[in-house]
Amino acid sequence: MADRGVDLSALPKEVRDQLAELDLELSEGDITQKGYEKKRAKLLASYIPLLPKADLSLPDVQPSPSHSADPSPSPEAPGPSTSSASRHHRAHRSGGARDERYRSDIHTEAVQAALAKHREEKMALPMPTKRRSYFVQSPIDNCTPPDTSSASEDEGSLRRKAALSAVLAQTLQSPDYWINRSVQSSSTSSSASSTLSHGEPKAQPLPQLQPGASVLADVLAHTRIENSVPPDVTSSTPQERGSRVDLPPAIRGMSRGQSRSSMLDTADGVPVSSRVSTKIQQLLNTLKRPKRPPLSEFFLDDTEEIVEVPRPDPNTPKPEGRQIIPVKGEPLGVVSNWPPALQAALARWGATQAKSPALTALDITGKPLYTLTYGKLWSRSLKLAYTLLNKLGTKTEPVLQPGDRVALVYPNSDPGMFWVAFYGCLLAEVIPVPIEVPLSRQDAGSQQIGFLLGSCGVSLALTSEVCLKGLPKTQNGEIVQFKGWPRMRWVVTDTKYLTKPSKDWQPHIPTANTDTAYIEYKASKEGTVMGVAVSKIAMLTHCQALTQACNYCEGETLVNVLDCKKDMGLWHGVLTSVMNRIHTIAVPYAVMKACPMSWVQRVHTHKARVALVKCRDLHWAMMAHKDQKDINLSSIRMLIVADGANPWSVSSCDAFLNVFQSYGLRPEVICPCATSPEALTVAIRRPGARGAPLPARAILSMGGLSHGVIRVNTEDKNSALTVQDVGHIMPGALMCIVKPDGPPQLCKTDEIGEIVINSRAGGTMYYGLPGVTKNTFEVIPVNQAGAPIGEIPFARTGLLGFVGPGSLVFVVGKIEGLLMVSGRRHNADDLVATALAVEPVKTVYRGRIAVFSVTVFYDERIVIVAEQRPDASEEDSFQWMSRVLQAIDSIHQVGLYCLALVPANTLPKTPLGGIHICETKQSFLDGNLHPCNILMCPHTCVTNMPKPRQKQPVDVGPASMLVGNLVAGKRIAQATGRELGVVEDQDLIRKHQFLSEALQWRAQTDPDHVLYVLLNSKGVPVCTATCAQLHKRAEKITATLMEKGGLNTGDNVVLLYPPGIDLIAAFYGCLYAGVIPVTVRPPHPQNLAATLPTVRMIIDVSKAACILTTQPLMRILRSREAAASVNVKTWPTIIDTDDLPRKRPPNIYKPPTAEMLAYLDFSVSTTGMLTGVKMSHAAVSTLCRSIKLQCELYSSRQIAICLDPYCGLGFVLWCLSSVYSGHQSILIPPLELETSLPLWLSTLSQYKIRDTFCSYSVMELCTKGLGTQTEVLKTRGLNLSCVRSCVVVAEERPRLALSQSFSKLFKDLGLSPRAVSTAFGSRVNLAIGLQGTSGPDPSTVYVDMKSLRHDRVRLVEKGAPQSLPLMESGTILPGVRVIIVNPETRGPLGDSHLGEIWVNSPHSASGYYTIYGEESLQADHFNTKLSFGDPQTLWARTGYLGFIKRTELLDASGDRHDALFVVGSLDETLELRGLRYHPIDIETSVSRAHRSIAESAVFTWTNLLVVVAELSGSEQEALDLVPLVTNVVLEEHHLIVGVVVIVDPGVIPINSRGEKQRMHLRDSFLADQLDPIYVAYNM
Repeated sequence: MADRGVDLSALPKEVRDQLAELDLELSEGDITQKGYEKKRAKLLASYIPLLPKADLSLPDVQPSPSHSADPSPSPEAPGPSTSSASRHHRAHRSGGARDERYRSDIHTEAVQAALAKHREEKMALPMPTKRRSYFVQSPIDNCTPPDTSSASEDEGSLRRKAALSAVLAQTLQSPDYWINRSVQSSSTSSSASSTLSHGEPKAQPLPQLQPGASVLADVLAHTRIENSVPPDVTSSTPQERGSRVDLPPAIRGMSRGQSRSSMLDTADGVPVSSRVSTKIQQLLNTLKRPKRPPLSEFFLDDTEEIVEVPRPDPNTPKPEGRQIIPVKGEPLGVVSNWPPALQAALARWGATQAKSPALTALDITGKPLYTLTYGKLWSRSLKLAYTLLNKLGTKTEPVLQPGDRVALVYPNSDPGMFWVAFYGCLLAEVIPVPIEVPLSRQDAGSQQIGFLLGSCGVSLALTSEVCLKGLPKTQNGEIVQFKGWPRMRWVVTDTKYLTKPSKDWQPHIPTANTDTAYIEYKASKEGTVMGVAVSKIAMLTHCQALTQACNYCEGETLVNVLDCKKDMGLWHGVLTSVMNRIHTIAVPYAVMKACPMSWVQRVHTHKARVALVKCRDLHWAMMAHKDQKDINLSSIRMLIVADGANPWSVSSCDAFLNVFQSYGLRPEVICPCATSPEALTVAIRRPGARGAPLPARAILSMGGLSHGVIRVNTEDKNSALTVQDVGHIMPGALMCIVKPDGPPQLCKTDEIGEIVINSRAGGTMYYGLPGVTKNTFEVIPVNQAGAPIGEIPFARTGLLGFVGPGSLVFVVGKIEGLLMVSGRRHNADDLVATALAVEPVKTVYRGRIAVFSVTVFYDERIVIVAEQRPDASEEDSFQWMSRVLQAIDSIHQVGLYCLALVPANTLPKTPLGGIHICETKQSFLDGNLHPCNILMCPHTCVTNMPKPRQKQPVDVGPASMLVGNLVAGKRIAQATGRELGVVEDQDLIRKHQFLSEALQWRAQTDPDHVLYVLLNSKGVPVCTATCAQLHKRAEKITATLMEKGGLNTGDNVVLLYPPGIDLIAAFYGCLYAGVIPVTVRPPHPQNLAATLPTVRMIIDVSKAACILTTQPLMRILRSREAAASVNVKTWPTIIDTDDLPRKRPPNIYKPPTAEMLAYLDFSVSTTGMLTGVKMSHAAVSTLCRSIKLQCELYSSRQIAICLDPYCGLGFVLWCLSSVYSGHQSILIPPLELETSLPLWLSTLSQYKIRDTFCSYSVMELCTKGLGTQTEVLKTRGLNLSCVRSCVVVAEERPRLALSQSFSKLFKDLGLSPRAVSTAFGSRVNLAIGLQGTSGPDPSTVYVDMKSLRHDRVRLVEKGAPQSLPLMESGTILPGVRVIIVNPETRGPLGDSHLGEIWVNSPHSASGYYTIYGEESLQADHFNTKLSFGDPQTLWARTGYLGFIKRTELLDASGDRHDALFVVGSLDETLELRGLRYHPIDIETSVSRAHRSIAESAVFTWTNLLVVVAELSGSEQEALDLVPLVTNVVLEEHHLIVGVVVIVDPGVIPINSRGEKQRMHLRDSFLADQLDPIYVAYNM
């Protein structure tokens, strides 16, 4: 970085020489990147001009030579990865640091070459942003912003305090400073056409204040963001970061006509200097790289399945060989003295060779611990058999019968006990089921072991005393019930507990038959554990076949490093060895961990002839051999490599031979073999003769393999797989290769398929699972025509391979490691090998990497999870991840979906320490992995997305009826409320023309009637107002206004009051004075910085001449704290109305016409627009009349209101309705609920209220806070059966789930399920729908979400996939007409379409009140005509999308009821891929994705979908959410998430109505003010 401020040419010559030498060292790989930077910085330190860290000042657009040599650690140039450097690393590596099963120098070189190729392409990945406290829990960084969820409309969007310091800190030392540089260096290449409308911004030298902005300006000058207007960087005047405090993103111009996408897609009013936007820009640049499979043409029909069907590629390699002929093994020889059963062999050696050693066990240091002779083995097994059959139960009721299944639970470190138990069971004729020792109640896979025990009907477990002591116990000392296990009886088999058989007892040893001898467990790809039953005859035949193939002789010595409970360890080390009286030396896993050379030493000491190992053991021995001088391996005639079928074993075998050839190891003794739990040994290489040529290797093309064909790799050596043969198939067996999926059709000779075997020496069934057994053990291969090739059944081995020359068997992978992505096969092991070849030393802990696939959106997606070393840096990890992506992309031609790094030692382990893949996959899907780093690449690997919808151009006019605006035979979607009716009595007309007159009339006629009761948090009335009191108080305020205010008629006056009766009195005081009241929510005293600017703004926008308020609020307005966020010197006149003189105004103003303005209603919409609408006197009185009719309000009624009284219908109900209708309103300020939750409900019960009005925030508070206390409330006598209607006042789609849970929770308190409904209002008309007392109950319908995205409404059944429940938004109010209109063409729509709701009503607002006074805009929203149909009526546009459905219900007049369904705000919809999405639908899916997502919000930025999720759990769960959120949005909405932002609870700003302020959130995100826990940029 240092050379930024340094002119290299001006440096002294010796310094330049030293720098050149350094560069050479780096390129040769003799020095690491880190060392290089350190030395370079040291050299340059004294020559750097002392600038205040301005190293990213103004980027040059052309990368100059000095830049290209720049040592920025970007993923494009990830340090020296030349082979010399990697050798250099390897020398210093400690033993066991990496899983060397997959090591291959050839492959490592291939990977390095692939990465080098990528490096030339220059691909910069945006590094995720992570909160420091996430990995360093420091108290300073962990400052969560104040929770302002109940504060003003404008809340959380203005979190500056913490943000400013964080931003400064980050620009100086953030881990992503180099990202800006990499963007800038690649920007020139990304697209040189800068044909932007506003000229080329790069010509204007921006000051050095804003590093990010200048970089972004450059990038934007050179990139065209598809379908969107790039942020206009020219006009962004560089200001300091916090300067937007005074201006929330509000008056952005109101045109709904301009394309909304352009409003969303420009960085409107957002300081462009944000790191976030730079990263998003970088992400866009990355995404512009062409995807690998080009998207072919799609169909456009809605009803078709959404997913794209991949077309076959004509260049796909196809198999060309002839059909394979089954391969026969050599015949099984006939031996005269072969025992009739395995137990008979043991009996024979026990009697005739009692002193001969059978088994030597080692202690933890690798020294022999004890030796079991054949005599001892026989006598102990006999005792155990006798005990099992005769001593466990009573004579009449024995616990075990022959044929019962028994679990064997022994640790590997105690093979002797296991041998005795196994042979004891065989002698007792019970069936042993060896399993792993459970270590804890929640072991990885313990539930699956439980399934195995259940399916095998096991209820008794044998174990040793030591092992039993180690099992987890309950408090009273019993062994815990393991998860998923049946109830078990535990029996200890140590010798002291066994009974010597009576003289006359002899074990029954029948000739081997088809009864089951033992059961070996096997885990399937899905994680289910099944038991493979091996019959007595199969066990015997298998021992015979192994003896013949391996040429075992009596009395040989064998060293066994494998697990003796299953597989080769059991077949060679326990069964065949006893058959041939072999001396087995067991080297348990624990010994290998402590002393990796122990098995080699045992071979040397005992001159062993055969050793049984895995690649891991070869590698460990190689790592540790330096300390050993005197070892000799010339005695070995057979080194059996049990996992030799793994294609990556070949390099371990070669390397081991390399090292140990000098110790006498002969090349021909290495014998890889292939095994499977179902078919037992499939093939094994026979030991070669001395000096015979070694078998050849196959070098296959990975591309060919992915299509299932064998192609010798010639051209691209990088993507080659070298495999060694596993010898010939077993004696007496018959083998075929069949297609792995579909019917078992024989493969062609050059095709990869599954190996199937017919042999007497294989498993017979999955015990207790006849269905699965049939598909696996009874396969009859068919030829091309589909005809079976014979009668004999074959068993599937689960191995993928082919038959090479000379009938040699080659295995290239396992079915369980098969990943089928877009029709191509990839092998999990191959991917692990590639990932490991990307120098993982700095990043991956002990080479622990898991690869699996998850099904998302109709295809498998590859996930790689690795354990991260504790000391790995963020940078290293991210670099490793981005290089793994590139390597896998290059070598395997497949995209990764997700790459996650988890802390060391946290992945679930298998009993021998490997990674438990199924459990890992399950944890990933459940969100329990807790990664510390994650990289998702859905953009690159999801290639089956449907084509974006192209919207048809629509002409306007009657012909468009045919174009589909109106479908023939469908009703036009419109609905009307009841008639308002004519008011007969002249007196009533006079009284109700103006609300001010209504109040005066009531004060005269009924002065003592109580209109308002205000309750405090204890439910006590703190203030009441009768008609006369309210009138008198209003008069006092009028007098004061006239005296102090110096106001003219028609001036605007701001009312700044807490919810209460003062507010109402002040409102009528203004009407009496002839001034226009503007109600404003007071600032939150604890959060002035966020809430006061909105107050200031409304005062400025409304040009208020005066402010009426209370004394405490007046003090706040003038306080020093307030001065910090607004200019307090320029407030208009402030009048406090607390202590008013007793004066009456000389006269009360009466407006000359009802069209005069009554009040202004200001509100911030969810899109962050501040809009004031003008309400005339006529509109006010019609609205009140409409509500009166709908809700049947009159003087004797009481209603309870728990709403904010500042705008919309809430204000009308709180301040106006009672004065008009004369009913009593009980006022409950929503803030009081925070101190006393049951306040609202207990008021309803106490006053026996029939009608109540609330907001969703109130309902949510009650649901969350009181949900568990219904019983307590019931005992207090709370009863809600009186409530007839509970109306939620909202300007959004009804929240059905919340309403339903509220109804369900309080049903026990007598709340009728029919009571809850939602009202609907908008800015242009404050009340459109409101559930009244008459009229049908609100109806619910289920609509198809896929159709809704196409603006169609298709009703479906409840529970249908992709169905969305919607609830009607109240009955349409009297005097209101509603029609559904196409927002683009302005033509009416049929009722099967989604369109904009237009309303015609005498109580619509008369226009916007804005400083601009854009007449065209007002006409557009308030006085619009349809383009055809009924061109006379004037309509107001609500800006909400909805539809109308005629229901079966009848309304008051007996006609069928037309229900209005509101779907969402038009301004909030996201237009993505040509479809219309409603944020709430995506958010509902996201919130369901993980238990720790408290709330979520989505918005778009430059065509990327951004999801913000609040994390309610611990921070370690933050990264679990990223893949789950991406999955759920892809699955349910067919959208790829661009950015996932995880934040603290309460960060998503919510307004007083409980609506999310998504645009504020978006602005805060782009201005970097969210302090996120984690930001993931999906590639």
